Amino acid sequence: MKLRVLLAGLSAGLALLASQMVWAQQPIVIKFSHVVAANTPKGKAADFFAAKAAELTGGRVKVEVYPNSTLYKDKEEIEALQLGSVQMLAPSLSKFGPLGVKEFEAFDLPFIFDGVDDLRKVTNGPLGKQLFDKLQPKGILGLAYWDNGFKSFSANKPIRTPADLKGLKMRIQSSDVLKTQMRELGALPQVMAFGETYQALQTGVVDGTENPHSNLYTQKMHEVQKYVTVTDHGYLGYAVIVNKKFWEGLPPDVRKSLEEAMAQATRYANQIAQVENDNALEAVKKSGKTTVYVPTKEERAAFKKVLVGVHKKMEARVGKETIEAIYKATGFDPAKL
Repeated sequence: MKLRVLLAGLSAGLALLASQMVWAQQPIVIKFSHVVAANTPKGKAADFFAAKAAELTGGRVKVEVYPNSTLYKDKEEIEALQLGSVQMLAPSLSKFGPLGVKEFEAFDLPFIFDGVDDLRKVTNGPLGKQLFDKLQPKGILGLAYWDNGFKSFSANKPIRTPADLKGLKMRIQSSDVLKTQMRELGALPQVMAFGETYQALQTGVVDGTENPHSNLYTQKMHEVQKYVTVTDHGYLGYAVIVNKKFWEGLPPDVRKSLEEAMAQATRYANQIAQVENDNALEAVKKSGKTTVYVPTKEERAAFKKVLVGVHKKMEARVGKETIEAIYKATGFDPAKL
């Protein structure tokens, strides 16, 4: 009798050990959701990270990438991350306003960055880290800044001057800064999910929008927009974020490998962003569906003169200190316009 009990106990123990060994061999799954196409800079960088994560962890981590809003849409994804339904996102920097972290909306300010060099002084500097620190009380950790690029206006009428946007219904992502920007131009801002924009343009619900060229082309918006004006008036970038509790609960060696994978993915993302946007613009031109116009230096200066006024109007929301910290980092002086 005792022997049978002993053998039964030994059998149960071995079964438990075997199940634990099987469990230990199961990869850690990271669900990485995003709202753009897989062949955009962000989509390619997410896939690059997934491959590097598997490589550098020896298969201990499996990153499942869900592009094109297949898992969560614009307005759903951050709440899903906080609830742990998804572990990783790369939302645009505008998305943190509803969380009460409005300082990120400074990235939306028109003409606050005069190119990528200015941008890097912020994202790679102390201010970029300080902004990420503000997400931690929300249960979110910021891992990296990824570029998409600088934005152009598109519409079904030529846009050569700020006055040409007057009265147009322009799609924007949710951001008070972008609302103010469009109103400054006399346009009518229409907040809309990214994935719904093509149909809205096609049906005339909105007249135009603003996008880096890779988004415009991969979402086929150029097929329903007759004109694109390359203003480079605003920046669109992303913050790669993770659920804080999940990330801090990873084995330290796994986390270290994932940090290296993210560093490599970030270099890759930011290297390809400009190339992808340049290629997309050429593809838009070759399509014959859209007329692409590059403003003269004087025409772009006219847009800048009108839109820099948005900076002052947004001080109360974004924070005067944040705006001035960007000015200091980049050397920008609006008084010299």
